[in-house]
Amino acid sequence: MTERVYAGTLRREKVGRKVALAGWVQKRRDFGELIFVDLRDRSGICQVVVDRERGASEETVNTAKELRSEFVVRLEGEVVERTEGQKNPKLATGDVEIVATHVEILARADTPPFAVEDDTDAAEELRLKYRYLDLRRPSLTQNMMLRHKVAFAVRDYMNRNGFLEVETPILTKSTPEGARDYLVPSRVHHGTFYALPQSPQIFKQLCMVAGLERYFQIARCFRDEDLRRDRQPEFTQIDVEASFINEEFIYTLIEGLFTEVFPLAGIPVPVPFPRMSWHEAMERFGIDRPDMRFGMELKDVTAVARTIEFEPFRAAATVRAIVVPGGASLSRKRIDDLTEEAKKLGASGLIWVKFDAQHASSIKKFLTDASFDALRQTLRVNENDLALIIAGKELKVLDALGQLRLRVAREQGMIPENRFEFLWVTDFPLFEWDEETQRYFARHHPFTSPAAADIEKLESDPGATMARAYDVVLNGLELGGGSIRINQPEVQARMFRALGITDQEARQRFGFLMEAFRYGAPPHGGVALGLDRMVMLMARAESLRDVIAFPKTARAQDLMSDAPAAVDEKQLDELGIALKKGT
Repeated sequence: MTERVYAGTLRREKVGRKVALAGWVQKRRDFGELIFVDLRDRSGICQVVVDRERGASEETVNTAKELRSEFVVRLEGEVVERTEGQKNPKLATGDVEIVATHVEILARADTPPFAVEDDTDAAEELRLKYRYLDLRRPSLTQNMMLRHKVAFAVRDYMNRNGFLEVETPILTKSTPEGARDYLVPSRVHHGTFYALPQSPQIFKQLCMVAGLERYFQIARCFRDEDLRRDRQPEFTQIDVEASFINEEFIYTLIEGLFTEVFPLAGIPVPVPFPRMSWHEAMERFGIDRPDMRFGMELKDVTAVARTIEFEPFRAAATVRAIVVPGGASLSRKRIDDLTEEAKKLGASGLIWVKFDAQHASSIKKFLTDASFDALRQTLRVNENDLALIIAGKELKVLDALGQLRLRVAREQGMIPENRFEFLWVTDFPLFEWDEETQRYFARHHPFTSPAAADIEKLESDPGATMARAYDVVLNGLELGGGSIRINQPEVQARMFRALGITDQEARQRFGFLMEAFRYGAPPHGGVALGLDRMVMLMARAESLRDVIAFPKTARAQDLMSDAPAAVDEKQLDELGIALKKGT
């Protein structure tokens, strides 16, 4: 009896069995009456032998001779063990091969625009244009399979913990706060617009008001914002909300989820995760999502800097430094590049000191032996280390040094590749001040609860108000964030006022939520995890685009379908839309 099998699953245990396979031709090697075919399907690759001396008919041999890369074929044959010298340790199926008795061409293929293999040198733009071919590459196929396993495991875990999967609307009301909404015009109601959801935030809170108690959703979300390696205009998040809980419930829930999900990619998850306050993270690493895989922490050298006759030090609110181990060997050009990078990050400049025999420094004429030794002692440097120092306003200094720390660590090879460090960052400020608009914004979102002790500061001292918010971080990437929510209408109204949102604006934008709170909202909280980011890290991928089936480019374009694209006048007329001239 012939058994239908997948190419990548063949092992020595299958030797002697009659099998049937279907897939794509990876390669064909023709030696006349002996033809080798590498057959690929989503499970992997196996070698097929078509040999007149081993039973293949003339018709089968002739069909095999027609095969080219990416032809779709079906074949039948017997699994045999390769001879010792012919085994291929690079393939999971390398101990066996199939001696074919039948080959059928199911579809012919043109020569693809790039080699469908993992080590292709094709430009990403070309691969995105032919994404359906790119997805045939084994590494991307494996990423899609891993993503499926993660989503399946999430649903199973949440179900076992009493959560209900609830779908929330995709066409919602625009409530801009932070990133821009994608707007969808209404054909029925001219001049009005839906928005695609940046998050199901309001609806999942309404699920709590509705008494569903434990909600989750693998939700599609949309943000019209500038893109980066870890951003896409449409993305997927694991959205969670629960009633009658506190922060500890969320920590335990998510740590339990990760202990089941990350081992799918061979990543151990020791629990509980360490916790660090936002203030400590900023002081030690200059960033609220610190990469804990290496040291090079920020040091406060303000006191020493005040003793140096260098005006930028004396005028600065703070002076901080990082120490690059062995960094005294860096060339002047590389240090100049770092200086330019620091300026782009908002620093006024970058001071450097080499702790070598020459005591080289960008401020050498200002450094006495005493101040040099004081710096050495404060920074606890070793011989041939390099100190990079920035002076100025505190947040700008922390931000610039925090980003330089990451750049230097990458360039110097200081980050272990196969190490995974999970972390909870807690105790965030509720608000952040925006210099450009001269107003406060919610650091997370306007539904985050202030710390109980700080409720009275909401309007009198918003900058000192702390939030019941938390982020989960892995290797310097925020995997997700959440908070305990406001459930009292009067506190929510005060929160809006602190953000400069008038009562009328609040009713216009969030009236249905505030109305719902009047009918009894339970204490509740939740978290949203970035599924794309999780899978990217699990797959050890370089970009989110490597774990999304049909991603956009950095300019938010789909090169394959040519989107976004113009539409005809008839569609615009039906929507009551007229384009401005020149657009």
